[in-house]
Amino acid sequence: MPLSLCDLGDDDYSRRMAHDALRAGDDIRAEDHDSYCILAGRADAGLVLLCDHAGNALPPGYGSLGLPPEQLRRHIAYDIGAAGVTRALAAALGAPAVMTRYSRLLIDPNRGADDPTLIMRLSDGAVIPGNRRLDATERDKRMRLYYQPYHRAIDAVIDRCLASGVAPSLLSIHSFTESWKERPRPWHVGVLWDRDRRLAGPLLDSLYAEGDLIVGDNEPYSGQLEGDCLWQHATCRGLVSALIEVRQDLIRDAAGQAVWAERLCRIVAAVLSTTLSQRRPVVVADKAVRAGTPQRPSVGEQMEKGP
Repeated sequence: MPLSLCDLGDDDYSRRMAHDALRAGDDIRAEDHDSYCILAGRADAGLVLLCDHAGNALPPGYGSLGLPPEQLRRHIAYDIGAAGVTRALAAALGAPAVMTRYSRLLIDPNRGADDPTLIMRLSDGAVIPGNRRLDATERDKRMRLYYQPYHRAIDAVIDRCLASGVAPSLLSIHSFTESWKERPRPWHVGVLWDRDRRLAGPLLDSLYAEGDLIVGDNEPYSGQLEGDCLWQHATCRGLVSALIEVRQDLIRDAAGQAVWAERLCRIVAAVLSTTLSQRRPVVVADKAVRAGTPQRPSVGEQMEKGP
């Protein structure tokens, strides 16, 4: 039974989610398409999950982009573990999800159309032979077949949710490497956000409150990337959003994915039910902190506390 993934609690929201997730008829149906898939969920769930780097497959005709198989199993090809966590969260929360099928090396759906890293020729030391001599015709083909359909699908799911009378929060699930350029990354999880802390703030508070995690606030990356997926579909539409990054060694296998799906399910359900609905829209400048927000502990302070 999907809801065995987490205990959603006794509040009204959780009871409704538990009931609705078990119903046979979902408002948004599961769909399989060439470049993306949609996981079924309720249009009025108040949440849409995204997984921009879900898979490491490549379409027919592209082979392996000239890479040996082991390179396609690395983080350069996809976000390891993110798809499993996203599927488990969608099932447990009864929320729809939109996930990519193909590797980010083909084209990265979490970049703006004019971003120079949209199609990588070199990624973390690996030359991508199939991208080295990319011309405008091939770029336009990949945009048309593998980038734009994913983004149209996200817009369509959001439109269905808005039509239900409930504006959805967008939550994107990613993963990051445990080290970068030989430097260890201490964080277990990070929450990325742009200017709007309505979802990111409560998520950070809840993750800090877990007591056994080192949590990154806009770490290991910044969420302030104009043109990325959440910028296109949340920032530009005035919707609440955040991106969660989980360290890859924690979700590399099914057991780790289940543990983190359970943890995130509990946290996200609580945030949506008790915190998010009570907050007015808040937009924060680059270095400002929203009123009433406690000072975030530094990484050093979190490490002293212990993982």
